[in-house]
Amino acid sequence: MRKSAPHRRPTILVAFMLMSLLVSSCLPKPPAESGDVNLTVYGFSIMKESLEKSIYPGFAAKWKAEHGQEVRFTSSYAGSETITNQILQGVKADIAILSIERDALRLKEGGFVTTDWHAFPQKGIINKTPFVILVRPGNPKGIHDFVDLAKPGVKLIHPDPVSSGGAQWSVLAIYGSELVKSEKQSGEPDQVRALQTLRAIWRNVISTPGSAREARTQFETGFGDALITYELEGLLMKQAGNPVQIIVPQATIFSEHPAVVIDRSVVATRRPVIDAFIQYLWSEEAQRAFVKYHFRSSTNDALNQENKELANIEMPITIDYFGGWVKAYPEVIEGIFRDQVQRRK
Repeated sequence: MRKSAPHRRPTILVAFMLMSLLVSSCLPKPPAESGDVNLTVYGFSIMKESLEKSIYPGFAAKWKAEHGQEVRFTSSYAGSETITNQILQGVKADIAILSIERDALRLKEGGFVTTDWHAFPQKGIINKTPFVILVRPGNPKGIHDFVDLAKPGVKLIHPDPVSSGGAQWSVLAIYGSELVKSEKQSGEPDQVRALQTLRAIWRNVISTPGSAREARTQFETGFGDALITYELEGLLMKQAGNPVQIIVPQATIFSEHPAVVIDRSVVATRRPVIDAFIQYLWSEEAQRAFVKYHFRSSTNDALNQENKELANIEMPITIDYFGGWVKAYPEVIEGIFRDQVQRRK
């Protein structure tokens, strides 16, 4: 018996090696850093053209030239509140480009964003655009400012503030416009006048689509007399040959759009390319691309002069006028619009 034991050792060793190979072949392989990489970007609805036609190809070419690695992108677009809810519910995304900073704060509170986007250039704001009014050719309803949207018989399309960040900007544009104009006229902002105007306009709303892009689509089909939306939507429609006229209010708000990294989804091997893409958004190349697609640059006002179609805003408003989103949302969107306008329509 003792003499036969050494003869079994090679057999046992071979069996062990075969088992080890079998187990190792079943384990998931770590991603190869030199292979292609795919980035998943969730963007609010109007980001599609600038990202897919210019920003993605520009960054991919730059990364390929510098690192020899192919970068591909998967995108999803919807209202800012909607994409934020989707990420909070667990969909995998590497980066989110949002319409309102409140949604970035929600992602931070949920533990999905740990990197401080305020540490990025321009406090995380990649571009901006003013809110305007779109009407039918010839302006048959005689609309020249927000207050005219309250005229009897005007049929207004307005995205839903529950799902759309653009809709919340629009509410602030209407309300803030009357505050700013009344302050210029009398020295004090007239909150009663602003509330009455917002309430009268909302009575003329006939449809509340889920996003700014869905609202634009409805308007393009001939539905409604007017639409409040981002300036770039009107310019893209005109560029595509759609019959539309852009009305620039005397006072209106500039929406500002933050980009954030969804840190919970990011693995270490992909972090360099994600961080590089985020920083690329503030490069001159990317900022010029945004302007080409009718956004305003957040870094260089001189670039905005390259797009001659961008309107001059006589009395511009920013979110700072309302004390930032931490005050604007509870005080205006919830306290004024939802409690005093929407529920009393």
